[in-house]
Amino acid sequence: MRQVLLLNASYEPLTTLPLRRAVCLVLRDKAEIVHHDSTGAVLHSASMVIEVPSVIRLRRYVRIPFRTRVPLTRAALMRRDNFRCAYCGHRAETIDHVIPRSRGGKHVWENCVASCGPCNHRKADRLLEELGWALNVTPVVPRGAHWRLIGVPGGDPQWAPYMAQSAA
Repeated sequence: MRQVLLLNASYEPLTTLPLRRAVCLVLRDKAEIVHHDSTGAVLHSASMVIEVPSVIRLRRYVRIPFRTRVPLTRAALMRRDNFRCAYCGHRAETIDHVIPRSRGGKHVWENCVASCGPCNHRKADRLLEELGWALNVTPVVPRGAHWRLIGVPGGDPQWAPYMAQSAA
């Protein structure tokens, strides 16, 4: 499904939305289109035509509560590990605990990695030392406001000017 970047009234990136939700916000006059889709696609209804948005901006400012730690979610973990298995580098589809929870491992950023199905199954509830395995990268806690933007990996190239603001 096509994703649309949602900006706060201050042009700060908030999140990505499905196209349907973005169009609903625009039609309800809660948001305005900042940037149209580069393909020139349009949506038709019985009484109107609207260009497909790529970036929309809320008309009213929404205060975002300050969080010291990024919440651990499946989508955020996969994005942190670039959808790659931490053990073999193939495409990841599951989450694995480096120190298994059955052996006292916690469900925290530093203990969770993305994993492919075969590696996750092979590792089971064993430690890396028992298998002679090593991690390709050390799991760390992601930092920065841009981690709120969970959606399409890499995002739309048209979002680059707006994303640069969140990295600053």
